[in-house]
Amino acid sequence: MKAIAVRRETTEPVVIEKPRPEPGAGEALVRTLRVGVDGTDHEVISGGHGGFPEGEDHLVLGHEAVGVVEDPNGTGFEEGDVVVPTVRRPPNGTNEYFQRGEADMAPDGEYHERGIVGAHGYMAEYFTSPAEHLVPIPEHQAPLGFLIEPISITEKALELAYASRSSFEWTPESALVLGNGSLGLLTLGMLDQVYDRVYCLGRRDRPDPTIDIMDELGATYVDSRQTPVDEVGEAFEPMDFVFEATGYAPHAVQSVHALAPNGVVALLGVPGPQEHEFDVGAMHGELVLHNKAMVGSVNSNARHFEAATDSLDALPEWLLDDLVTGIYGVEDFRKAFVDDNTVIKTAVEFSAYEER
Repeated sequence: MKAIAVRRETTEPVVIEKPRPEPGAGEALVRTLRVGVDGTDHEVISGGHGGFPEGEDHLVLGHEAVGVVEDPNGTGFEEGDVVVPTVRRPPNGTNEYFQRGEADMAPDGEYHERGIVGAHGYMAEYFTSPAEHLVPIPEHQAPLGFLIEPISITEKALELAYASRSSFEWTPESALVLGNGSLGLLTLGMLDQVYDRVYCLGRRDRPDPTIDIMDELGATYVDSRQTPVDEVGEAFEPMDFVFEATGYAPHAVQSVHALAPNGVVALLGVPGPQEHEFDVGAMHGELVLHNKAMVGSVNSNARHFEAATDSLDALPEWLLDDLVTGIYGVEDFRKAFVDDNTVIKTAVEFSAYEER
């Protein structure tokens, strides 16, 4: 079968041939439909994030997948079921986090992530997976099922943010998304349905397709070159909720100053080593004196994938049409990895979905 991988000592994805996998006990064989491309894939390809499976000279890419069960192999699925796979797997046998169904809460070193670190991903014509790591989705979501994984990331971040405010009555009205990539825009669309006022921060000039989406949603665009994050409260309004999806380390500190009293910021970006000077005493004081909170969130579990199916259906069709800027076959896969201001979200298609 064909697969898209990156080899050691290289920084370009390539098509390779691999044997079609055979499902083991408790595993199903899945025929891949589409696999999304995101910033993490680019970081893996460049060598800035992730790691190869032990003893392998390559890593099959891709962690945002949707597929069809080809061989249920006694798992309880039926042939033709549409499924999305979760990302994390136990590294060497199981551990307490996986036993509790909380793989997303495992610390670094206690997991592999398919297509990212220690395990091959889903950019192949077929993949196998234990049944407990496959989440069934409605058939009508097959074309855009690769969006379930990124939406699940937001579902978990929101769950943690609201849990941090559970000791009192919290009625947020304003939200700021930091980052106008595909995850930021998906999150903006989700927040737009429940918040009175939504904002999105980026660093682009009009005309721009991501700003067009903000405008259509009725969100306010914040240009960080003109208004730094810690000045957003004064320039616009203090925010009840801030969703950070940039990986720019100063935003963690600056977001605290952008919050309204009792507000919360969820950090999702993963920055590399950086050195900056900040008044950490002022940040500490804001957190304490104004009952603000900060939560970090990474990965998600099956519960969040299940919630993401409802959120995907709730997003307006026009938003999804504008967000997905390209679906490419394996022969044109390199177009899916183009990273410029004309691209928002792309995917590689390995096979077409045929309704049962």
